[in-house]
Amino acid sequence: MIVIERLEKTYGAQRVLQGLDLHVERGQVVCLIGASGSGKSTLLRCINGLESYQGGQVRAFGERVDQRAPTVHALRSRMGMVFQRFNLFPHRTVLENVMEGPIHVKGQRPDCARHDALELLRKVGLADKAAAWPAQLSGGQQQRVAMARALALCPEAMLFDEPTSALDPELVGDVLEVMRQLAAEGMTMVVVTHEMGFAREVADRVCFLHSGRILEEGPAAQVLGTPRQARTQDFLRRVLHAPAGAAA
Repeated sequence: MIVIERLEKTYGAQRVLQGLDLHVERGQVVCLIGASGSGKSTLLRCINGLESYQGGQVRAFGERVDQRAPTVHALRSRMGMVFQRFNLFPHRTVLENVMEGPIHVKGQRPDCARHDALELLRKVGLADKAAAWPAQLSGGQQQRVAMARALALCPEAMLFDEPTSALDPELVGDVLEVMRQLAAEGMTMVVVTHEMGFAREVADRVCFLHSGRILEEGPAAQVLGTPRQARTQDFLRRVLHAPAGAAA
């Protein structure tokens, strides 16, 4: 479903991604781990066409992902993305936030969009918050609305960029539970995360990024349980022994 070959990304003289290769099959959950600055979020943004790149290629659903191509908006609608920050429209209710994409991107009738949005809010446990404003919600609730909004476009894959990193520890569980549910339903997912318990439980593959390369890749039990690379071992030691809520 997603094929990345020899991907190169630079910001000026800084090489952020260095000849990176990654394949994601339909229905797989792939978790990307690594220290801040290792290229994880940039990789996700290249997959979704939010960033240009200087070498190699990104293909999704058999088509090249190119920020400048006229097809990029259509490809983007097939890949929902959830960011660290919730990016909800503050002047729209929860229900209106979820309805926005189907109406304005897919041309869905408002009554159909409303019905589907309410179903998605039930799915993420927020049907009772449909009329609320984003400012009235907790961070965890806002993130679940952001997930419902991404799902409203009926994506074939979901990209998550550290969706729990901005949340207080007690709010993380509800967001991860929705992601577990999506994985159980067979949703293709690429997840940048520091939640090693989630990665161990849900991921088909875990990729450890270091300096813009995938240094180690394999089944979750192997990479997280018996990592082969010294840098992976050191990273996991720091993450697993960090105080609750601390970022690596």
